[in-house]
Amino acid sequence: MSDGPIALGLDPGLATTGYGLVRLAPRGWEVVAGGTIETEAGLPRTERLVEIYREVRALIETYNPIGVAIEEIYLARNARTAMGTAETRGVILLAAHGTPVRGYTPLQVKKRITGYGKANKAQVQATVRQLLGLAELPKPDDMADGLALALCYLLDISGVRREEHAYL
Repeated sequence: MSDGPIALGLDPGLATTGYGLVRLAPRGWEVVAGGTIETEAGLPRTERLVEIYREVRALIETYNPIGVAIEEIYLARNARTAMGTAETRGVILLAAHGTPVRGYTPLQVKKRITGYGKANKAQVQATVRQLLGLAELPKPDDMADGLALALCYLLDISGVRREEHAYL
């Protein structure tokens, strides 16, 4: 692995928060780490949020990313789910204090990664796989979203346009 800058992408959710750490390397991008932070449904909400805070803080302290990319909240049909996601997002923002944070809507991620704002999840994952040189599609979906968000951050700071992806 090279010594290029690392971005942390986070897909917030109270039950499952996906994360991806991607490094900007001389010849493209490298996956540093990826996974999910999962909390138990039976625990009090405050304990679940503290667990997410601790895990995100540990990722930031371990990998020292130059920035954090987090998915913006979109309108959800289920108000309870939206509230949990909003609270999780707030905890993540607190954990990232002192590190630059950029928010991306799902539409922005799709457009930035695939060039098409109406791309489906499979298309985004296939492009993430290609850009990161992975043998298989990144799974689970929450982790794949975290990797896509980290890529968005690195694309933005590097100034690489969508049509230049194929040449890296």
